[in-house]
Amino acid sequence: MLFSKNKEPKKLQLFLVAIIVITLGIIAAVLIGYRHILNKEVDLIAAAATKSNIAMEKFHHTATRDGIKEWMIDARTVQVISAQNQAVFQDPVVTFFLKDNSKVYLTANHGILSTDSKDIEVSGNVVVKNENYRLRTEILNYEHSKRILFSKVPVKIVSASSQLTADSMTHDLNLNETVFKGHIEGVFVENIML
Repeated sequence: MLFSKNKEPKKLQLFLVAIIVITLGIIAAVLIGYRHILNKEVDLIAAAATKSNIAMEKFHHTATRDGIKEWMIDARTVQVISAQNQAVFQDPVVTFFLKDNSKVYLTANHGILSTDSKDIEVSGNVVVKNENYRLRTEILNYEHSKRILFSKVPVKIVSASSQLTADSMTHDLNLNETVFKGHIEGVFVENIML
């Protein structure tokens, strides 16, 4: 009888060890399966990013020529596409620095920087402003080699005393001169004292 009592605790121990081994095996299988799922998600992310070399949030870049700051760009996101020599921005904010130390500010919904020429095209709710004027349009380009801003679509410029619309415009940042073309309409308000 003493011998059979000793067998039951050994059977119980063997049963508990078997339960522990099976439980550990199940946990290991779940972890391995979970890791496999994570690796598949990483592969999907890598596959989605094959068109671009870099994608990041909160981007900042300053362009200089001969040690002089010409413009800087900040954006919510950027995606660099090396094959097309492009950087694609969401919510870009561009600051242009002029020779007289004044600044011109540009905001838009989208932007594309040509990484080889440094030309920029922005679109969607484009606003260009300085301390006196505010320009609105839907598409605007910056040609870096000539330092000009131009729009081939209608523009509207507003100041404290005037409002002007035109079919297209070109603004030379070096000379601080603007040329309007196409159907041009304007309202100018002047206080005349008699």
